[in-house]
Amino acid sequence: MSNLKIIFTGPVRAGKTTAISTLSDEAAICTNESATDMTKSRKPDTTVAMDYGVMNLDGTEKIHLYGTPGQERFNFMWDILTTNGLGLVLLLDNTRKDPLKDMQFFIQAFRPFIDETALAIGITRTDVSSTPRVNLYTEKLRELDLSAPLFSTDARNYDDVSMLVQSLLFTIDPGLV
Repeated sequence: MSNLKIIFTGPVRAGKTTAISTLSDEAAICTNESATDMTKSRKPDTTVAMDYGVMNLDGTEKIHLYGTPGQERFNFMWDILTTNGLGLVLLLDNTRKDPLKDMQFFIQAFRPFIDETALAIGITRTDVSSTPRVNLYTEKLRELDLSAPLFSTDARNYDDVSMLVQSLLFTIDPGLV
């Protein structure tokens, strides 16, 4: 495997752009534009096409990191970006009104891709809001008949985001990590 492709998704402000920028060995490419809808109440700009970064591994191997837009109105990009993807990292913002509902929404939206590949979940902004706790996300996963690595994650912290990617890769093939 010389060119791996991992997709990051989740709601607006979950940390997708930040996580990709944190991991990328090259300057990340972001397609942020000024928010013009209800998103502007959460942040001034938002991803409208994708984020992109590259992690260089040993030799010539690379992991290509693609971040989806978080708004459903840009969901046409979700199918484009998941094509030939190895797995999905779902980031969830613990400060949102109902992050468990967000988790259910994104898992349902990406379920065909998840069923063909693998999933790892990072719960962001737990330093700002400690509830819901990680165990409630685990329970929700069981309700959705899924099992996936799930961590409290700071998208600004290289070790946290790297652990998410490593857990995803380990889920796919324990020999990859």
